[in-house]
Amino acid sequence: QGLVLPPRIASVQAVIIPCGLTATLPDEEKTKLLNTCSALEGKLKDAGIRAKGDYRDNYSPGWKFNHWELKGVPIRLEVGPRDVKAGQAVMVRRDTGEKNSVNQADIEDIIQETLERIHHDMYNKAKKELHANMAVTHSWSEFNALLDKQKIIQAPFCGDGTCEGKIKKDSARDQDLEAGAPSMGAKSLCIPFDQPMELTADTKCVYPECDEPAKYYTLFGRSY
Repeated sequence: QGLVLPPRIASVQAVIIPCGLTATLPDEEKTKLLNTCSALEGKLKDAGIRAKGDYRDNYSPGWKFNHWELKGVPIRLEVGPRDVKAGQAVMVRRDTGEKNSVNQADIEDIIQETLERIHHDMYNKAKKELHANMAVTHSWSEFNALLDKQKIIQAPFCGDGTCEGKIKKDSARDQDLEAGAPSMGAKSLCIPFDQPMELTADTKCVYPECDEPAKYYTLFGRSY
């Protein structure tokens, strides 16, 4: 369903969408609604929040919801005639879909706090998934088995480019083995600063035909 951007890198952190602009809505209420949205946009911008109001009248609110969700905007604010009267807005988080009614009076503080919460929630979720899908091995057979489970692997490596080419070639598999599964060979992704364990003098490169000592644990993975 599109992007889910961390707030700190999102070019638009909060989008404001006026709702309930029907043909039967009196002009006075329509003007008040749009002015309220514009005022909220100004408050957020003054607080240093990258906010944007979507006042296009040729698209429905539902279309706009989908449009900004696809772009990954972290927070959506929905404001309708009833919200104007109640002095509130409906805040929707992009990462969880959670909806809450918030007061317009202190909306800038609420949005700032929510953006920070989204950042930390997304970071912790990504960190948990990373560790759940990372493995360490010294065995070539286990190396390939872990690749087939879509894991990323820390393995001892000699650092030689030719050897890496052999690892990539020999860890590739038949595309017909499983429909839609990645079949490319493993490639080195990086040398982690935090090594999983200390190398010993007799630790060899994970590639079985390589007799060179390992220089470091390297992170390997398949391309998707």
